[in-house]
Amino acid sequence: MDIILSLQPADSWESFPLFQVLNNYLRFDENLCHGRFHNHLRDTFAPQVIRYVDLMESTIAHSLLKGYEKEKWDNKGSAGCVTSVELFWKLNTLQNFIHDLHWPDEVFGNHLEQRLKLMACDMIETSINQTMQAFQLWERKGNRWTVSTDYIIPTEMCTMINLVLESRNQSLKLCTFNGHDTNQYHSKIDNLVDNTLNLMQNCLTNKLISILENCINKLSRYDEGSILAPILSLTYNKGVSSSGKDVGKSYINFVRNSAEQLRQKVGDELWVLSFFESWYAAQIDLINNWLLDRIDNSLHIFQLCAIALIVRKIYSDFELQGIEEDKLNNLTYKTVLQRILMEEATASISTNDINRESDEIEEFNQTTGATTSAPASEMNRSRKISINPDPLGHGVGGVNYVSRLQNATSNVMGRISGLGRGVGGISGGIGGIANKFLNNF
Repeated sequence: MDIILSLQPADSWESFPLFQVLNNYLRFDENLCHGRFHNHLRDTFAPQVIRYVDLMESTIAHSLLKGYEKEKWDNKGSAGCVTSVELFWKLNTLQNFIHDLHWPDEVFGNHLEQRLKLMACDMIETSINQTMQAFQLWERKGNRWTVSTDYIIPTEMCTMINLVLESRNQSLKLCTFNGHDTNQYHSKIDNLVDNTLNLMQNCLTNKLISILENCINKLSRYDEGSILAPILSLTYNKGVSSSGKDVGKSYINFVRNSAEQLRQKVGDELWVLSFFESWYAAQIDLINNWLLDRIDNSLHIFQLCAIALIVRKIYSDFELQGIEEDKLNNLTYKTVLQRILMEEATASISTNDINRESDEIEEFNQTTGATTSAPASEMNRSRKISINPDPLGHGVGGVNYVSRLQNATSNVMGRISGLGRGVGGISGGIGGIANKFLNNF
């Protein structure tokens, strides 16, 4: 045996099957186990095992870094990408190979196993850090479409989330000794996974919230005192420009597409639900802050209808996603809803604009097959406002109230007609003077 092994190249691993055959025979024989030949076999192959583990460690580390440099982040199931699948396979195969050697010396065998567990911990940690760097690069990729409602969460980012989630499962197998985390390798990876997932959740939430910020920035052009407000209000009243519901509908479609993308591409439903809760809370907080900045001013009908649609639709949509009632109907949402109801009651005197926006939202509901959902308190309050026969509190019935509105409308229209005739007379007089001046000239 010694002569044959001496003829083998230094880094040749073809002799390991010979060790396995001889070792398995000797260790099951009570007379030969830990005997002279068994100890000689152990001492002969020990340097080769050490060199093999050293070589595999450097090879796996090198291929890991090179793999992430060229990684395209194609989805390979729950295991993540091509590089991660290859990494987990190599680590698992190496550990199985060393385990199948059944090393005769228990102390050295435990040392080998511990070294492989530490190697797996370091490799998985490097993999997670490389993935997080790539995730941040994808999140920072910016151009015009990345802040519009046409934005769709890239499949590559979903693949990175799956990789980090799978790293926790793999570390439980690759970094523990028979299920026991003796050296806290798995705990280290577990904490790293939690921190990385929180960072990913915050980055993705901020990315999606920037789209909502872009939408409500469009609404800010209708603020009282804005330079463009008179022009935009004029085009809106004439029906030339789009309605507030168009902004709301485009954003709601974006929310639904993003939610569907996460549901289909991310494998962990608990993480997806946690992200939805964070995203919903961030949207409501942003809208609430935007309304607080305009606490002293009434909203333009364009702003009101867009905000009202967004708030009510995200409530119903995230309710369908499984978010609990107490997290949906929180204090911030109640504050926003109260402001919306107050603004709607104030804007209800503008019948034409309300009818226009109502037609738009009805068409949107029929197209998407969705219904506007709201808490019972909102529905009851809206019902009270709509059926109140005496909104001014004068103790008269609905018929008298309607007749007074008709009389007031007739008086206003009469004054407007008189004003128009007066303006027409003035313009006619000015035209006559201009003609005389031109004739004399």
